Amino acid sequence: MASVNPFNVSDSDEEAERRPNETVDTERSPSEGAPGPPPGNSFSPSADGEPPTLLLSGNRTSPSGEGIQFPAAATSVMAGGTETRVSVDVIAAQLLRDQYILTALELHTELLEAGRELPRLRDYFSNPGNFERQSGTPPAKDQVIGPGGPLNRAGSISTLDSLDFARYSDDGNRESDERVAVLEFELRKAKETIQALRANLTQAAESEVPSQERKNFKTSPEIQEPIRPLEKRALNFLVNEYLLKNDYKLSSITFSDENDDQDFELWDDVGLNIPKPPDLLQLYRSCGTPLSSPRSTVDVSVAVDFADLPGNCTAQQSPKKPSLYSQKQTEVVQELEYQISLLNTEKQSFAEQIKKLQSEIQTLKRSVISPPLTTLDLGSQNAPNPLSSSTTITSNTTTTFSTNPLSMPSTDSSHYLDIRGDSDSKCEVNPPHQNTSQSCPQTHSEKKNRPPVQFDKPNRKLSPVFQQTLLSFCRMCPDSRLGAEVSRIADSEESVMLMLGRCLPHIVPNVLLAKRERMVTHLCQELIPLILCTACLHPEPKERDQLLHILFNLIKRPDDEQRQMILTGCVAFARHVGPTRVEAELLPQCWEQINHKYPERRLLVAESCGALAPYLPKEIRSSLVLSMLQQMLTEDKADMVREAVVKSLGIIMGYIDDPDKYSQGFELMLLSLADPSERVVSAVHQVFIPAFAAWTTELGMLHTALIPSLLARIEKLLKQGDHGLDEHKLHMFLSGLQSLIPPLFAVVLQNAPFTSRAILNGDIPAIEVTRFPRPASPLQDVATIIGSREMLSALLVLYDHQLEHEGTTGWDSLLWVVNQLLPLLIEIVGRINVTSSICVHEFSRFFWRFCRTFGKIFTNTKVKPQFQEILRLSEENVDASAGNGILTKATVPIYATGVLTCYNQEEDRKLLVGFLEDVMTTLSLSHAPLDSLKASFVELGANPVYHELLLTVLWYGVVHTSALVRCTAARMFELLVKGVNETLVAQRVVPALITLSSDPEISVRISTIPAFGTIMETVTQKELLERVKMQLASFLEDPQYQDQHSLHMEIIRTFGRVGPNAEPRFRDDFVLPHLHKLALANNHQVVETKRIDIAMQLFEAYSALSCCFISEEVMINHFLPGLRCLRVDMEQLSPEHEVILSSMIKECEIKVENRGMADAQGKSVCLRMEEACLQSAYVCVCGGIRVQFGLCPVPEPQVHVYCIHLGG
Repeated sequence: MASVNPFNVSDSDEEAERRPNETVDTERSPSEGAPGPPPGNSFSPSADGEPPTLLLSGNRTSPSGEGIQFPAAATSVMAGGTETRVSVDVIAAQLLRDQYILTALELHTELLEAGRELPRLRDYFSNPGNFERQSGTPPAKDQVIGPGGPLNRAGSISTLDSLDFARYSDDGNRESDERVAVLEFELRKAKETIQALRANLTQAAESEVPSQERKNFKTSPEIQEPIRPLEKRALNFLVNEYLLKNDYKLSSITFSDENDDQDFELWDDVGLNIPKPPDLLQLYRSCGTPLSSPRSTVDVSVAVDFADLPGNCTAQQSPKKPSLYSQKQTEVVQELEYQISLLNTEKQSFAEQIKKLQSEIQTLKRSVISPPLTTLDLGSQNAPNPLSSSTTITSNTTTTFSTNPLSMPSTDSSHYLDIRGDSDSKCEVNPPHQNTSQSCPQTHSEKKNRPPVQFDKPNRKLSPVFQQTLLSFCRMCPDSRLGAEVSRIADSEESVMLMLGRCLPHIVPNVLLAKRERMVTHLCQELIPLILCTACLHPEPKERDQLLHILFNLIKRPDDEQRQMILTGCVAFARHVGPTRVEAELLPQCWEQINHKYPERRLLVAESCGALAPYLPKEIRSSLVLSMLQQMLTEDKADMVREAVVKSLGIIMGYIDDPDKYSQGFELMLLSLADPSERVVSAVHQVFIPAFAAWTTELGMLHTALIPSLLARIEKLLKQGDHGLDEHKLHMFLSGLQSLIPPLFAVVLQNAPFTSRAILNGDIPAIEVTRFPRPASPLQDVATIIGSREMLSALLVLYDHQLEHEGTTGWDSLLWVVNQLLPLLIEIVGRINVTSSICVHEFSRFFWRFCRTFGKIFTNTKVKPQFQEILRLSEENVDASAGNGILTKATVPIYATGVLTCYNQEEDRKLLVGFLEDVMTTLSLSHAPLDSLKASFVELGANPVYHELLLTVLWYGVVHTSALVRCTAARMFELLVKGVNETLVAQRVVPALITLSSDPEISVRISTIPAFGTIMETVTQKELLERVKMQLASFLEDPQYQDQHSLHMEIIRTFGRVGPNAEPRFRDDFVLPHLHKLALANNHQVVETKRIDIAMQLFEAYSALSCCFISEEVMINHFLPGLRCLRVDMEQLSPEHEVILSSMIKECEIKVENRGMADAQGKSVCLRMEEACLQSAYVCVCGGIRVQFGLCPVPEPQVHVYCIHLGG
């Protein structure tokens, strides 16, 4: 007999599969995770087949006392001298059945080391249930021992690695206390697992793809259905299993790390009661015969084509294994039942679609008969873009229906589907893949024919793009399963059943949850479509009112998402029931909650008024709803509510067509602009003003009433400004006027002589990105107002050509802008106080947007000439006595910053430089105030782009022949230094100032002092500061300046302005000592006027510097002596100032005395600490300065804090 090696390395499962005559027990149930026998006995060979035998010596006995017998066939083969190999899986099964656990474990270990893991052994040793502790008595001889055997349960709950066999070898039955603890731990872990599985199940149910989307995926094979969480977790498990089996251990580790929310050692973590599919290899091998996918059909009966079934479903099974055959037959039956359920579901879906198509066809027929009335489309209302998503229905004509749930009744092509009316006539619908027609269901054709839902058609001419953009401000829910349910209210009893079938599976899990929070977030939202559906179809008005009351009170304080869901449902309800029921049923619910205590409820009311506006009767829309919103705007205290009110008012303005409501709309606009909340004012500019301007444009009142009314209020405000201008109101009116610029330009284009010649073709150039200023809102985009960017581009080409070549003859709207609006604006600008930087900035921004909107040709040919005519910057107009008054007004900075900076090309920059040079020259030679030039430099200096340009203008003044112009240039440097970077200051500013400081004219030199002081205040470069300090020292110490009263006045004024903000060392070492000298010299001044001038200027400077921290030395040596000298002057010249100075001197003296006392205390404390801690690492913390083993340098008593140890 030849010897047999049962662990021959060449043995493998593949070889066993290639030998069909051998008995290999590797059958696997599709519901099991690993190869093995049928579920009856997880780890023993099938009882139906011949039990496998083990080729070992006959004297080895099993635990039952029986030897291992050899089958006759095997014996005969061995007798013949032929080597017979037995599958390793057969050996493992025999070992497990005979309870050779340790031998099986050793076999499992050796197979793992050889890289040939056996699924049977892996599954056995990874299942903790096989090692549960049983009774202490050994089993009887004839007793069948299960796979668990008498082994004790390990302390671990996962793998065999944590088994301690020695622990249970002797004292396994005396650890009851420890077993209780283990069981409690396992119970707790099991509960956590159940909770996790339920959470996974709930999450998978919540993220389920909507049925409508699933239908789209079925009917369109090219569209890939998104993966569901359950599928993703199952695939992750199989992929990780494949990587481990094929020794891709690093990849498996990386994959596990990237999916740290999943336990790859436990299949139950994938989902609750989910059978484990075969591994990836078997899935790949069986992919050639996949299960049949559901057919795209609407047959009322279901038949199964056996050709579509998997090949192994109809294959004849071996009669030797009847259990496996019956099991596969059961799987086939289950698969067929699943296919039948899918076909039934799809059948119902197609039946519902047929009903809707029939209803739409009947609606189209009615709309052809009565064209003034529009009907409502309920086709797929879930698309995000109404302009790009549409559904085409073919009857006798082809009509495109909007698919957006926000699509409202419009004047062009929006249609409304009768939700109840159906045709009595028979109709047939041909699916795209079928040649046979399916008749309408009998219940559908027998329905009562109802008239279509009709809405008031507003007499408006808004472009579709503008209308859709306006409606986009309604807070509707995003695309989701629940959003689709809400916007698709059932229109028949059958549809109600379908909706219940879709919604109840999502409601029931939340009902079972005992937590109130989960019910609020899930259950309430899931109830919305059911409440709306019932309220839509219920015959009793009281019940309907109660249901809608429940809807509005469903959530105590609805958040954004929940409000969007309710709003979407209200809009869908309104689209179904018509304006009469909306007025009678929905509006009362809004009115009841207009003063609700929770702002979220009032916010829901405000948003509902705007969302329902298109579906209300026009009389109600322009009376009751408008009054409700006006009341909320004036009375509500919550900013977010008033913001929603303003947006809803804008939507109302998009549908209102009663001219008598213009004055009320204008007052609402002014009321909203005056709101203290920025978010409310922003909503006014984004929504309300564009919609209101569109309405006034249709009324012909934009340039005849609306804009003149705002200008009149601005003029009135400026006239009242003599006693103090209300800058907030000016900003309010001017910002409103600025928001009207795009509608005004659209009116000019639409009423131009060339409008009828605008043709859309492929040769139209694209609009430059910088052609228009960035709009504050999509509704302020000129393309949106016109209707499309293509039309706007065509009109712009004709507009520029008309202005450049043909003029404005017969162009009434543009002539009004040129001849009436511009002159009035320029006149208003001339009345503004140039010292009001806010007014200058607001008007500059207005003119900038105005010129950029109307274009460069218009600016060069219409705007600039009118400004230049008024300014008259020619040398013969220089008037030394009058100072050319217009140049001192705000016209100069507004023209420079609002008109000349609109375009930044080379010729534009040259024009700006020339204008500023002419203004500087004219004002200097006229001895006029420089406020207008300063305002121009401040406004332009705020933008770093213009710094080089301004320096060029100033250098022109530095080298000018007139000392007056050079003085002006020197003073302008003071304004420019604050915003210019230090590099430009060092390279351009300081050299120019040093040049001017050596000017022959003393007035020019004095004019540089403020600029030098500003440099000391703002610059941090030490070299630069030293140069400036040397220049100022030359002014103070040079004998030629000793009697220069104007220079001393300017230096004292500059020191008082920059001293508090300058570097402390500069203030202590330079400013205060020189002020002391100037105060002392002023005591000996003979001229009383000069003495009082210096004294008053010194008083201002010392008052500003007294707030600074001054060291004791400087206080004693310079600050107090300077104050005493100044008091001497004030005693004779101004006694009231002398009292103040005496008080200041007394306070400074007290401060010095307190510092002396604190200094002595601080020194003693530090000395004691130094003596006590000399051998330690202690430091004294004084005023933030740490000094080790020394005295505190700061003598302030309040800054001696404490001594701390360096080690903490």
